[in-house]
Order: sequence, then structure tokens, then C-alpha cells
Amino acid sequence: MERNIEQHLNEWKQNPRRKPLIIRGARQVGKTFIIEKFGKNNFEYYFYLNLEQESNLLSVFESKNPQNIINELTALYSIPIINGKTLLFIDEIQFLPEAIASLRYFYEQIPDLHIIAAGSLLDHTLNEIQYSMPIGRVEYAYMFPLNFQEFLTALGENELCNYINSYMPGTNFSEAIHKKITDYLRLYFFIGGMPEAIQTYIDTKNLLEVEKIHANILTSLQYDFAKYGSRQQQGLLKSSLQYVANNIGRKVKYVNIDRNVHSTQLKEALLKLEMSRVIHLVRRTKSFNPPITQYADNENFKPLFIDIGLTCHLAQIKLNNIKTLTTDFEGALAEQFVGQEFIASFAFYKETKLYYWVREAKNSNAEIDYLFQKDNEIYPVEVKAGKTGTLKSMQVYLSEKNKQKGIRLNMDIPNYGHNLKAKIRIKNKEKNIVYSLLSLPLYFAGYLGKIKL
Repeated sequence: MERNIEQHLNEWKQNPRRKPLIIRGARQVGKTFIIEKFGKNNFEYYFYLNLEQESNLLSVFESKNPQNIINELTALYSIPIINGKTLLFIDEIQFLPEAIASLRYFYEQIPDLHIIAAGSLLDHTLNEIQYSMPIGRVEYAYMFPLNFQEFLTALGENELCNYINSYMPGTNFSEAIHKKITDYLRLYFFIGGMPEAIQTYIDTKNLLEVEKIHANILTSLQYDFAKYGSRQQQGLLKSSLQYVANNIGRKVKYVNIDRNVHSTQLKEALLKLEMSRVIHLVRRTKSFNPPITQYADNENFKPLFIDIGLTCHLAQIKLNNIKTLTTDFEGALAEQFVGQEFIASFAFYKETKLYYWVREAKNSNAEIDYLFQKDNEIYPVEVKAGKTGTLKSMQVYLSEKNKQKGIRLNMDIPNYGHNLKAKIRIKNKEKNIVYSLLSLPLYFAGYLGKIKL
């Protein structure tokens, strides 16, 4: 299974200024698999060290001398650790904070050695670590479930990816190819991007087997809740997780999670899930020019789940016959898909944050699903589950922010409209606006950063 992050790993390997690399991502997104593949294919020696399984290595990593650490590891496991020839992969590094701290000394004293670290719930350890963090001496990369392009590649549809990638706004797009891609998109909605779920479908073509994988993954994610404190806190995490799956794209209302629990505790539960990378919180912002974070509101947000397939499972959508499946959840799934694609489209070294815009005024409410930044321009993005839908909110945004171009993602073929006219009413006043609209199929969400807007 090919992953886009492999190119980033190769660039890291060749970079003479590289630092020890820490891969951050939720459980079961494929971190261990892809690093092992990279190590075995690109190095003479691959040294895999799992600190959850090897709990007796505290004395080794307490040393601040990286050469001593190398000597002891080589003696213990009989695998040579040689600069330029060995990839040292320290998995589940959160179990030994001393190992995280040691990365600083590897960078300072043995910079030519290739070291990658990863782990589940690693962000919690990095946030709480009492040891001296190797700030400035390590670099990070972020992994997520497979995006739609990687899903198509896994199913052998490379040419469909090439067709999408070569599209230029304003040119014709094949109806037949659009239909074929849309069929795969619907399949992705329910299988999702977790590697084991995709591999199970490839091997069996049995969606009920995929359901079992989803159930197992969710069980393992919730098993981690036992590491978060009291039984009450674990219960709040479980309730919050279910709430997110049922309320994709809706502003969080704590009273709807549990009216008997104070909002502070529920917010803390959501933030813990976000830190675990199990959910993403799309924050409201008033910004319309960079920096998009300038007027961000950390008290108001909409949730997304880690994966669209797992979302369907938590929402109890059965996969026995998805070709004829219709659900009131389509709009939420479209917004989940687009958000998931946006997150995966960031550069691998960037922390991902998504934003939306809302105007709350009497008789003049408006909401933009996402704000998408490309270069130094911010575009409003409306998400539609079908081929039609009003654009009142986008028109209000464009008028209020004095913008001229918007993006719509829906289920229709691409279309680029110039000099569109609309009449809107704001504060009991009518206003005529002229704007451009780039309308693209949902499956273009992950390509917005690549095409000319």
C-alpha cells in the first residue's frame, strides 16, 4: 500500500540538515507499517525498537551519551547501528520519555544517524513530559488515514488519479469518468481511509468484514481511554466520541453531550480527543485575510471525526448494500469527507487546523463550511451533498468581506462561472454583487492546493 508520506520520508533521508524525525498520528493510521517499509527499502540495516514491549531499557536511555546508547543497543540486539546505513526506528516512544529526551543528544552529537520515532497518544506525552524536550533538535511529520487519492491508488486506479490531477478549471471533464470516480467516492465514504479496513476490502470485497475491522479499531481507540484518568473521565470521552460522530459539521453544544456535566469538563474531554488525533475541531474565525488564525475563536467549534468510515460505523450505518443506501447523514458525510481531505492535503511537516466562518445576526445568519487558504488568499468553501443548493451564505461572505471568488464542492462535474450576479439582503438592505464560482466535485477537495484557483 503506497502512501504519499513516503516521498517526504525520502526527502528527509537525503536532507543533510535533517533532524531525528517524530511521526505523530492517531492509532492504526499506518505509522509503523510505512516506516518499516521505508526502512527496509532504503537502508542496509533496519533496527526496530518497540518501547512498549521492551520495558527494561530505562537504564539505556538515561544516558546522555548517544554513543553509549548505540553501543548498548547493538550489544543487546546484535543489529549494527551505522551512520548512513541504519534506520533506527523507536516505536511507542511515549512509554519512555527518557528516549524522547535522548533525541536531542543524537542530533547534537551524531547528526548523521537516521532516527525516526512514533507512538500512539504521543501528543499527550509531549505535552506533559517533565524531561527537557529536544526543542529545535527534532522535526515532526503528521500521518492520517489514507485520503481518497491514496484509496484509489490502493485499488489500482492510478489513471483516475492522473485524470483528476491533470484537470484545469474551465476545461471539459468526462461525464463517464466522473460517474466512475463518484462510485468509488461512495465506496470510500463507507470504507474510509484506515489502512486495515481498505486492505480487508481489497482482500475480501466483503463490506461486512470491513465492518468488523471498524469495530475492532474503535474498540482499540476507546481502550486508550483507560489512560486518561478516572472512570468518569473515561465515560465523558466515550460520550463525546459518540456525540462527534452524530454531529459532524454542527457547532458543539455541550448540553447535548451530557446536560448533567459542566461544560468545562466536556470541553476538556473534546480537547483530549483532539490531542489524541481521534477528532479534529474546526474553529470559527472572523479572519478573511492572512493570518487566518488572527481572529480565531477557540471557544466555538464544529467537530470532525478521524475517519469517515469509522464515523459511519459509530452512526450505525450498515454496509450490507451501500449501492442502494440512502441516509439523512449525506450532508454530514460530505462535510466530513472534505474536512478529512483538507487535513491530509497539508504539507506533512505542518500541524493541521481547519476554520469556518459564521455570521450570527437577526434575520441574516450565514455560515461558510470551510475557509481554505492558498498562498496569501483565503477562499470560502461551501460543501453540498448533491448537485444543487443555494449559495446565500457564500454571497453574504463575499459581499461582506469584499471578495470576488468562492469555491463550491458538490456531486456535479466541474464548472467555472465568471461574472455571476446575485441580489442579497443584509440588514434590510438589498445589494447586487458580481462574483466568480469554481464548482468542483467533492473528490477534488484534496487537490485544491494544486490547481489554479
